[in-house]
Amino acid sequence: MSETAEATTTHVRLEPGMEVDGYRLEEKLHTGGMAALWRITDLERRHPDLGDTRLIMKVPRLFTSDDPTAIVAFEVEQMIMPKLKGKHVPRYFGAGGFDAQPYIVMEQIDGASLRARLDEAPLPWQEVVNFGIRVAQALQDLHKQHVIHLDIKPSNIMIKPDGTAVLIDFGLSRHDKLPDLLDEEFHLPFGTGPYISPEQVLGVRNEPRSDLFALGVLMYHLATGQRPYGHPTKVSALKKRIWRDPIPPRVLNPDIPKWFQEIILRCLEVKPANRFDTAAQLAFMLAHSDQLPLTARADKARQDSLMTMMKRRFAMAGVETIVQQGASVQLTKAPIIMVALDLNCTSDLAKGVLDITDRMLQSKSGARLACVTVRKVNRIGMDDSLIQDGQNIHVKQLVELKNWARPLGLTPDRITYHVLEAPDAATAIVTYANDNNVDHIIVGSRGSSALRRYLGSVSSQVVAEANCTVTVVKVEPS
Repeated sequence: MSETAEATTTHVRLEPGMEVDGYRLEEKLHTGGMAALWRITDLERRHPDLGDTRLIMKVPRLFTSDDPTAIVAFEVEQMIMPKLKGKHVPRYFGAGGFDAQPYIVMEQIDGASLRARLDEAPLPWQEVVNFGIRVAQALQDLHKQHVIHLDIKPSNIMIKPDGTAVLIDFGLSRHDKLPDLLDEEFHLPFGTGPYISPEQVLGVRNEPRSDLFALGVLMYHLATGQRPYGHPTKVSALKKRIWRDPIPPRVLNPDIPKWFQEIILRCLEVKPANRFDTAAQLAFMLAHSDQLPLTARADKARQDSLMTMMKRRFAMAGVETIVQQGASVQLTKAPIIMVALDLNCTSDLAKGVLDITDRMLQSKSGARLACVTVRKVNRIGMDDSLIQDGQNIHVKQLVELKNWARPLGLTPDRITYHVLEAPDAATAIVTYANDNNVDHIIVGSRGSSALRRYLGSVSSQVVAEANCTVTVVKVEPS
């Protein structure tokens, strides 16, 4: 990488008064675990139709985060937000890449999040029903745009002065027509402990009714003052919701009508097929309770018996199979070509891999390219080299991958970039390819006799273990 390119990957700490791509940072409004929000001014007046709309800039916290998922989640949000429109999502105005200062510019939503209302719970059930209707309407609009939020919780729901619910923070979301970077790179359940659905715990990310489960948790909490499943932080604790039903809401708050308990418990069903079919149907039933057929859920006065709970627990493997089969059908995916690039290879080898990749893409016009590099680590957990000399190493390698692939001229929906962290490069490449149904791998192998033995073994292992065809690119020394 040139000196100029290296300089662009060194990120500075932002301060009020600084300018970023023609935007002036005015005031830091919020700092979260993975990103900060700034009130900004558009100095270049590039958005003349703003009117009274105020702008905010969301910036990932690269200096403090040691979690690569935070970087990937920000990339996911950058991909999804330009696709969204309507009154239930923030208006998108632009983004900056990781090669300079990553950010997303969006409208500042007037109103407050539902997070503050949790401290007042239990709320009057009529008010909770009203919130439920508005959030369900927002979810229906989101789902119609091919997006499943997958992190519905009070802090991600804004209520405007006119009562409109606006959904924010799409870092964990899934778009049916875009690559699912989180699912491709990581093998953990994503979501927020109290709200994550059973199928998300089991790794399913393409089920729209996962958002209805989370809304059920939210309504339960606002109406009773308690979380139905506590605040688990480990996967083993998250899995309890697959076999342990919550205390019926009316036991905690007798003012809740039977029909509202029916709706809440239906949202919290383990199997998505037993919930409401759509968010629109849920909103309708919340608004027209007289048309809701009641079942045993409405009269339920205690948790299921120990025997019933134990039977459900022993059958958990079967539940996993049922949940997987019940996930919404994915759109047909184009063939996936994976190029595994060693960022320390010679320029001749890098060009050789680029040429082969370009020829293969031309012969497979519908293919999607996954550009992968492996950052070797010695152990799982904190890596002291992650942030070094003002640079986030994960981000630096991500930028190098993008610089390498730029001559291919692929549109963003046809290419993704992945920095895998693993102690063994070949194993990481094979695991990624096998887990993500890669159709073809392109991997380079140096011709230098001094390094051939080491890197040659990587390509040999990839050829031997991958569940797809492999092209090994070699450049002999001149």
